[in-house]
Amino acid sequence: MRTKAVATAALLALGLTACGAEIAPSQAGSTSAHYPVTVENCGEKLTFAQKPARVVTNDVNITELMLSLGLADRMAGYVMPDDKGQVDKVAWKDGYQQTKWLSKKVLTKEIALDAKADLVFAGWHYGFDEGSGVTPQAFKALGVDSYVLSESCRSGKGSERGVMDPLEALYTDLANLGEIFDVKDRADKLIADSKARIAAVPAPGHRPSVFLYDSGQDKPYTAGKFAAADEIIAKAGGDNIMGDLADTWVTAGWESVVQRDPEVIVINNYATPGAEEKRKFLLSFPPLANVSAVKNDRIFVMDYVDLVESPRNPAAISALADYLRSVPAR
Repeated sequence: MRTKAVATAALLALGLTACGAEIAPSQAGSTSAHYPVTVENCGEKLTFAQKPARVVTNDVNITELMLSLGLADRMAGYVMPDDKGQVDKVAWKDGYQQTKWLSKKVLTKEIALDAKADLVFAGWHYGFDEGSGVTPQAFKALGVDSYVLSESCRSGKGSERGVMDPLEALYTDLANLGEIFDVKDRADKLIADSKARIAAVPAPGHRPSVFLYDSGQDKPYTAGKFAAADEIIAKAGGDNIMGDLADTWVTAGWESVVQRDPEVIVINNYATPGAEEKRKFLLSFPPLANVSAVKNDRIFVMDYVDLVESPRNPAAISALADYLRSVPAR
């Protein structure tokens, strides 16, 4: 996907209480009767002889999976662009001060090696990429373990991503991290709180159709059925018009958007162009002139970190649900 984030005030406010997460003190020592421990990650068995002590993470969502479990002291640092957004109101904000911002560019093997990483936590198109040579296999050859974000797991059909429902990917990663770092109680609580918060979202009287607009003018980049955004939309009471695409983040065609006539457009806000520029483009793009969301100016802005697998997903669902409940039936 990319490395990006700019948070909206409403979602950040929700993030204050998201899942009841707190930064907790680390457990002393890196070995215990808990180890060795084996978890399944993207269809592969990973075994850890001891608790990783120098983890390098890529991007804001992956970093916050660690921080939400109180694991800042097990991190060597994180790679994140300068547009990571406001992080001073999330429940785990103190974790950012407890670890190091290694780079504002892209994850490289050199960054991980310089940080003396014993584990790299990234994902396909979230740092891992064959084109750059930054892959789990490359790190394995260097003696460094890797963990792949479950939202980005490849299906085995070329570079297609997605092997499980997006929220299941979130819960899977939290549970696996709980095992890997011997913080199962924290992980179980975060998972239970997340599920409870999502279950408490009121059922809609009407399910508006929703188009997720990430970027692109010639062709739109959007969310397929395995992207976290798809299930966020569904749990919030909407229907993703591109939910039939068997991938995570994909390029579609404007013709499909027009034909499916979404009632709401959700803008994924990050980097440049910003949300306001994207909004102006959508409202002035001639092919979309008769699309319901454009005609009625029903465009909702959300932050990147809320729309990819992250511990902010429950708060994102609540915020979007509040907006969708205001959309009248056609």
